[in-house]
Amino acid sequence: MATYNGEKYIKEQLDSILSQLEENDEVIVSDDHSTDKTLDIVKGLNDSRIKFFLNKNKNGLTYNFENAIKQAEGDYIFLSDQDDVWLPNKIALSLKGLEDNDVVVTNCMLTDSDLNIINNSYFKFNNSKKGFLKNFYKSSYLGCCTGFRKELLSDILPFPANLYLYHDWWIGYIADMKYKVQFIETPCLLYRRHNDSVSPTGDKSKQSLFKRFRNRFQLLYLANLRLLKLK
Repeated sequence: MATYNGEKYIKEQLDSILSQLEENDEVIVSDDHSTDKTLDIVKGLNDSRIKFFLNKNKNGLTYNFENAIKQAEGDYIFLSDQDDVWLPNKIALSLKGLEDNDVVVTNCMLTDSDLNIINNSYFKFNNSKKGFLKNFYKSSYLGCCTGFRKELLSDILPFPANLYLYHDWWIGYIADMKYKVQFIETPCLLYRRHNDSVSPTGDKSKQSLFKRFRNRFQLLYLANLRLLKLK
């Protein structure tokens, strides 16, 4: 989990995650120098499974997630936003999918800030599915819905410097090019959208056509270099 000024929703999110974990599991929280009560709330949960890391510098969303992933020690890694709510089936369904796959992406329900449901299926809303060509045009890899085996770390880390697009696009590109992926149709979390949400969801891109193509071809180029172990 990458955090930054998440005091409003983070306890509800951590409660929904911790209730599904075993004694030997861990929750990695990487914080990007929050100025609110995020740290106090996390420490106030007094749960030994939570491991808190503060970035040396303010890294921004993508590289804050990179720091969190670097700290993970488990066989399976799940990405989490600070403001959603995991449904009770998320861990169980994801682990079932990871028995025969390297990466799973679970469906979610879009909600407003008060968790009123806006759309019952993000997959239908976004036309989400695996496949390189589809995800070259528009990524289906929503980070907060993604889980993967630790074997991916050798290919996804470190994130490329000055990555134009988000970390979940990067992970999705690598996954589609090399690994076995399953999209799980059952919604497993409430994806909260509010005024302070960091990443857009389903919004029409405000970037020029040139920038959109530049970003995608940069990602394609870097992913090929990484898988060829050239960079």
